[in-house]
Amino acid sequence: MEHPNADLIHLIAAPCFCVREGNIISRNAAAESLPLSVGDAVTPLLLTGAEEYAAFQEGALSLTLSLGGTTFAATVRREGDTDYFLLEQAGWDQELTPLALAARELRGTLSGLCAVAESLSDQGAKEAPLLNRSLAQTLRIIGNMSAAPSPAYHPEFLDICALCGEFFEKAAAQLETVPRQLTYQLPKDPIYTLADPQELERAFLNLLSNAAKFTSPQDRILCSLARRGRMLYLTVQDTGTGIPEALRGSLFSRYQRQPAIEDGRLGLGLGMVLVRSAAAHHGGTVLVDSPNGIGTRVTMTLAIRQDIPKGFRSPILRVDYSGERDHGLIELSDVLPTECYREL
Repeated sequence: MEHPNADLIHLIAAPCFCVREGNIISRNAAAESLPLSVGDAVTPLLLTGAEEYAAFQEGALSLTLSLGGTTFAATVRREGDTDYFLLEQAGWDQELTPLALAARELRGTLSGLCAVAESLSDQGAKEAPLLNRSLAQTLRIIGNMSAAPSPAYHPEFLDICALCGEFFEKAAAQLETVPRQLTYQLPKDPIYTLADPQELERAFLNLLSNAAKFTSPQDRILCSLARRGRMLYLTVQDTGTGIPEALRGSLFSRYQRQPAIEDGRLGLGLGMVLVRSAAAHHGGTVLVDSPNGIGTRVTMTLAIRQDIPKGFRSPILRVDYSGERDHGLIELSDVLPTECYREL
């Protein structure tokens, strides 16, 4: 018997299909042009996330599929015994988009304001922290615009435990000013893999910023890195208000800001899209759930790699959106207090 909500996929403009017991049972009109049919097994279509999908129970899972040689990002939701796949073309190899071109122009315009802010900071002007914080928020938005829809991916062979340790330690110190209580856990031994440190840092800071927004000083934030077989699990978990179940399915949609955070903070709704892209570049997925109904847990899975699979290396040149400024001050500019921005 078809789930009563299965008919709703025909009201969705984006490609969407339903899966039960591992096979496609229906698709909407937008998916009819794609190389998939009712009765097809979904697992062979997965470019990343086969293991995570097999263990998927509740929440929202972001993974990638390959359909006719084209890569699609998919957000998966489960209702009863039916999984709903909402697709969006990943576009890793696209040329600069109008949004990215606009970001490039804005960076040039902003350089003059940054010079003024630096001069005010050197003079100890009382207006400097507020101006610096506003500039940090703007630089964050420009960085997101530059990366959408095709974030650059430039991996290095590194110790992922040491890298995440640096992320966690620095974040814990910065969040003391909010204040937020952050603790973290890491494997004892080094784990060497190919990873893009800048892309992972931005993804982690996006998750941390969200956790800080949805928590109070009495809540806790736990960051962890764990290994299971050939996969790594980078998790940011909090005990805050959580994300309503009804909103989780749209977390990975471009330009989709959630009503729960429409509180005057600046943004374009691209943060979780960049997290999704970072996980996909690293051969993994993103799972958003709420353990025992408390707070929010976001887990990025990352494949341990010694070489880069074909099609995963980005031809896109990376532009340092921060201008060599502290990435934490920029990515956490919505949550850190103004006094942290005496200099930028």
